[in-house]
Amino acid sequence: MNIVDSMQTLWQSTGLTTITLGQFVMLLISMLLIYLGIAKQFEPLLLIPIGFGGILANIPVADIAAQASLILEDGVPHTSEVLGVVRWAASEPGFLGLIYSFGVSTGMFPLVIFIGVGAMTDFGPLIANPKMALLGGAAQFGIFATLLGTLALAKYTALQFTIQDAASIGIIGGADGPTAIYLASKLSPDMLGAIAVSAYSYMALVPIIQPPIMRLLTTKDERVIEMKQLRAVSKREKILFPLLVLSICVFLLPSATPLIGALTFGNLIKECGVAERLSKTASNELINIATILLGLAVGSRLAAGKFLNLETIGILVLGLLAFCLGTAAGVILAKLMNLVCKEKVNPLIGAAGVSAVPMAARVVNKVGLEENQNNFLLMHAMGPNVSGVLGSAVAAGVLLALCGG
Repeated sequence: MNIVDSMQTLWQSTGLTTITLGQFVMLLISMLLIYLGIAKQFEPLLLIPIGFGGILANIPVADIAAQASLILEDGVPHTSEVLGVVRWAASEPGFLGLIYSFGVSTGMFPLVIFIGVGAMTDFGPLIANPKMALLGGAAQFGIFATLLGTLALAKYTALQFTIQDAASIGIIGGADGPTAIYLASKLSPDMLGAIAVSAYSYMALVPIIQPPIMRLLTTKDERVIEMKQLRAVSKREKILFPLLVLSICVFLLPSATPLIGALTFGNLIKECGVAERLSKTASNELINIATILLGLAVGSRLAAGKFLNLETIGILVLGLLAFCLGTAAGVILAKLMNLVCKEKVNPLIGAAGVSAVPMAARVVNKVGLEENQNNFLLMHAMGPNVSGVLGSAVAAGVLLALCGG
């Protein structure tokens, strides 16, 4: 090969000649996510890794997001007789593909993150005012309404969604990324990437999506309602709470115990007071490492060939609908509670029933302060907010039990 041919081969291997229009578009979208995370501070711990993972996934030629392919024998994965594990073809998968296969496809990262979330969560506001659990439950309405809507679309349009796909799309309405990933990995692994990106994107965009809905469904007089200070919760109550929640889950909904179990374990080591090292590790190093790897892995699903298609657009639209319906349902139930409760509830806190902790509660507090400078709703909103975490996990368990077979 002469020098001219060598230079031509080198030129044809550069990104300038191999990049596609789709890859260029996805590079811009990924950079937008990073911009929103840095400049607007919309969930930067999520959007920065996701956006950077999207950039890496769309670099031409490199195949950084390529996944290992299974070795098949007679159409089924080959299992090593010595190791007892599924063997992967030695096709040099990209490092993002390896992270995705290891932590996302298996559902491991969501469970690890739930341990960390439990270690960072204070269930005190919910224990002090148990009726706030109703608002967390109401916010799950968007999940099941979107499930039915997705099935209707599959029947009357060109979109081909199964009931398992519909369940995985609906769970986006819980605004809980780890739960959405866990359920999708069990029911719709082929759609897991789009569902994960959708769920985390809407979690990050809570400050943009929720306030207009909250203002639309409430009056000025309702938004200025001030709520009484919550009672103090004892240490014994905080220790018993995760054990009680797990016990109820074990007896009534075993399919939800992986998520609920991880969450309550993390909370127990926080509240017991004798495992400080474990609690600090779970709420810092463990969840931070899992978040970095999960964000990069989710971003790897932003590859143009996998993301720019009709089904992905449908998932994004339906996920947004689910999230909006969940927010609206929480606010409406809070308004209804004021018709029967002696102590008035500020309907804004119903929007915190989605499980975007603590962003949704912060947004509620911000909107409340805009209407009344003395209206501090953060702790009141944390009740439905942490209830929403439990609610979305329970909803995932229900869907897994109904659709898993």
